[in-house]
Amino acid sequence: MKFEETGLEGLTIEFQALEEIMENAGFHSVYDYERVTFDYKIVNQVRDEVYYFRLQAYAVEGEIPTPHSKVKLIAPILGKHYYPHGVEYDEDFPKNIIDKCDKKVELIRNQIKEEAV
Repeated sequence: MKFEETGLEGLTIEFQALEEIMENAGFHSVYDYERVTFDYKIVNQVRDEVYYFRLQAYAVEGEIPTPHSKVKLIAPILGKHYYPHGVEYDEDFPKNIIDKCDKKVELIRNQIKEEAV
């Protein structure tokens, strides 16, 4: 599921600032020299399901993880994990999971906008 009109997509920010904001919001990152993905794992213990809320970005100046490199954000996405196959994004997600993701967007949006270039 793609989250549109969050106010995040298209923003440019220094990698180091973004990394700090996302870590403080509970996200973990994986990156190569051109891209970064921040994952927030959501476990629904009642239904024994795992979801990943992801915010991705790509380098527009410098290389990741150079602290002062600049990255551009892509619209956040939500996926459900299916073992051993991977993550599926075209699902009907429970409202409480979507609400949790909306709260994460709200939490990080203002901090990111303060740092955006």
